[in-house]
Amino acid sequence: MSQTTEILEKLAADIGRDVYIDIARWHLYLAEAHLHTVLASEFYPYLSGKPLQAADVKAVLAKIPVKLGGGQAELPLSVLIPPSAQAQLLEILQNWQQEL
Repeated sequence: MSQTTEILEKLAADIGRDVYIDIARWHLYLAEAHLHTVLASEFYPYLSGKPLQAADVKAVLAKIPVKLGGGQAELPLSVLIPPSAQAQLLEILQNWQQEL
């Protein structure tokens, strides 16, 4: 297994375990929603750059569409992840930046 693949899998696991979307106060963790690997892939290039800020996270999340109701509607992931979970995501990413 390449180092990049291993990092992506571990990052995805951290994101999937701790970050969730909120629908009617129901928390669906990103691993259960199968969105954790998408986020890990999107954020991986940022890990070796400048320190991530909340605005960076929100901007990336805004570019990831999530289909709802069998494709009847589509919302950006930034709308579905509440601010507290976005802060948790930022913390995870910042920890990864420090480790790499």
